[in-house]
Amino acid sequence: MRARTAGIGIAAILSVMTSVASAETLPARKAGLWESKTTSPDGNTTARQCIDEKTDQIAQAAFGGGQNCAKRTIVKTSTGYKGETECKLGLISAAGTTEISGDFNSKIHMEVDTTLTGMPNAKEPVRRQMVIDATYIGPCAAGQSPGDIILPDGKIVKMPQPAAR
Repeated sequence: MRARTAGIGIAAILSVMTSVASAETLPARKAGLWESKTTSPDGNTTARQCIDEKTDQIAQAAFGGGQNCAKRTIVKTSTGYKGETECKLGLISAAGTTEISGDFNSKIHMEVDTTLTGMPNAKEPVRRQMVIDATYIGPCAAGQSPGDIILPDGKIVKMPQPAAR
């Protein structure tokens, strides 16, 4: 359950950052090791990700490709950014809002509210709310590659690489 929550939190960060392609551009995250603490009714979890400028850009492209989104907007606000998405993922429709603040060099705070319809075995729409606080820890550790996601149990998930052209 915690690994799933971590995956959801990381995917949320990346997919929100992806949604900016047609609107505002979020600042790039500072290269290095970031720790993301995700809090939701499903539980709390912490994961780390080693990033550099290239993997930050790849993350934005990789997690947004393949989504069929009728709406993807992000606007700058007085306190940060606000994003809205409406996407279709197979039989599942997802509509969500995200509020993002922080300096992208030392911290990022996100509040995500998503409603999913068409979920298997769910009679009603499923609402998922989470708060993600990402903090810059420092340089990536020896042996870590940019893009590595370190789950709470120590397992490392390699970020998908773009297809060769």
